[in-house]
Amino acid sequence: MICMINKTAWAVLPGATPKEKLAHIGLVPKAAVDIRKLQTIADNYGVPIYLFFEESLARTRTLPSVLSEFSNVPEYERPVILVTSFLRFTQENDPSFVQTLEEFPLVVEIVLVGEIQGEPYVTCLMPFLDELDVSAELPEPGLHALPPDKS
Repeated sequence: MICMINKTAWAVLPGATPKEKLAHIGLVPKAAVDIRKLQTIADNYGVPIYLFFEESLARTRTLPSVLSEFSNVPEYERPVILVTSFLRFTQENDPSFVQTLEEFPLVVEIVLVGEIQGEPYVTCLMPFLDELDVSAELPEPGLHALPPDKS
């Protein structure tokens, strides 16, 4: 795993350990976080944030063991991917994805905040379809509800 920590940004985060620093920006196990916030954190601090699609792998295996096992599998076919790669792939394949995330934010669960050789990383889990509220009425594309007129 190659870490590209932004040393300057990382240094100004409060906390003595990577777990304390990441907790300061809301990354703690079991937290529900918008995937766009994770991309911003990855971009700003250089912390690798991995998105798992299989709960059993995310909760029972170490990140290095999963990355090693699937190292010969193409990146977009693995059960785990960097959040930045996932969002880039989805945006390239569906230009409306950015707008979709505005209307229906994708919230993932932080599973683990860890370190490998002193470098931080985060793992998170994609929600399962049965956890999404698919019964909610869909808004018109690009339109948002306006506040009631008070006149």
